[in-house]
Amino acid sequence: MQAEARQEASGAMRKLRIFLDAIKFEHTIFALPFAYMGMVLAARASHGWPGLDKLIWITLAMAGARTLAMALNRLIDASLDALNPRTANRALPKKQLRPVEMVGFSLAAGALLAVSAWQLNPLCFKLAPVALLFLVGYSYTKRYTWLCHLALGLTDGIAPIGGWLAINPTISVANLLPPALLGLAVTAWVGGFDLIYACQDIDFDRAHGLHSIPARFGAARALQISEMAHGASVGLLAAVGGVLHLAWPFWIAVGVAAWLLIWEHRLVKPDDFSQLDLAFFNMNGYIAVSVFAFSLFAVLVA
Repeated sequence: MQAEARQEASGAMRKLRIFLDAIKFEHTIFALPFAYMGMVLAARASHGWPGLDKLIWITLAMAGARTLAMALNRLIDASLDALNPRTANRALPKKQLRPVEMVGFSLAAGALLAVSAWQLNPLCFKLAPVALLFLVGYSYTKRYTWLCHLALGLTDGIAPIGGWLAINPTISVANLLPPALLGLAVTAWVGGFDLIYACQDIDFDRAHGLHSIPARFGAARALQISEMAHGASVGLLAAVGGVLHLAWPFWIAVGVAAWLLIWEHRLVKPDDFSQLDLAFFNMNGYIAVSVFAFSLFAVLVA
């Protein structure tokens, strides 16, 4: 019996590792620092630091939200992933996971999100269905509109707003302006780098009737639009600093973000995406972590 129990536990752990790899759980780092940033800036504005419990529940809410979104994305796109040479090795097409197992993980992630929102405050719990609409809906948008990149950006843009409202759940223009600007900055940033990533699938998207800006306008124009989106992201980030009168380290964060985004765009060309993984994964991870770190420093020295 003990041997069977160990074997079952080993099998469950193997499935969990496959699942975490399938959803690229480590990429939670893209949005999580901005949720922390919303939390820290809200605490500064309300003259009080969040307790450890808030930090833990915000972290769990973000982990649950992204895990749910990615698990559902893998389910929704499973048939397309099986046809695309770039994605044919994913867990569902290769039958490393069964759809029912992916559903189970999705339900667990959704439950984690709901419980975490409940623990944060009533407003976060009431707004959880709105977040769920974006988390589920964005995976379908590429079937209907080339603005799908905006939908993904808006989904991630919820993160700093959620982090802010977890600390300061007040509905007013004055209270919501800073997190809204930060959310729009994240929206433009994520939408911009998704444009770069989508350039890999131009031929596949066109052949299968899927919509994207690269498929509609070509790689060169998509990269130009991505540059404009990232310029807007830096401008919106600066607007956050201006509205909240943040200290000098925040402006270093704005400068670092601008520099890294310029470097990111130098790594990709309309006819050369050989360094796309470096541009997409590494650079954007550096941006998220560095912007949060300097923002935290700005609050500490104020």
